[in-house]
Amino acid sequence: MLQPITFLIRKECPPGACTCDRDSVLSDPHGDLRALQLTSDEEKKLIARIEGISTYEELRRIEERMLAQLGIVLQIAPSIHEVRTVRGVNIQLVDRPGLCRKIRQSIPAAVRRCLEKNPGIVYAILNAHDLLGD
Repeated sequence: MLQPITFLIRKECPPGACTCDRDSVLSDPHGDLRALQLTSDEEKKLIARIEGISTYEELRRIEERMLAQLGIVLQIAPSIHEVRTVRGVNIQLVDRPGLCRKIRQSIPAAVRRCLEKNPGIVYAILNAHDLLGD
């Protein structure tokens, strides 16, 4: 028997507009509903929080909290090609059931805006991947 949902979940996307597979997550008794907890209002708060990040450590904490609370994996790594600008950093969310297409675009875009405002974070990412030789 399905357990009743006791928290707000994201509204359903228009038919054909998204590949989030929301219905299968909701119908699976063992499905991970955490990604569906990211409602539009919560997404706006998360985007604002990401854009306000000023250090690499804060970025890492947000990544960890997104994983723990929502089950969302954010991957940030230098491109295999030369990194001359922030565009040379690959930022993406790992695709998973229940994760809306809009979120898969908005969170990486917010991280990119954060990196553009704080080049020191980009250097820390490069250093963490041993590209600066420290």
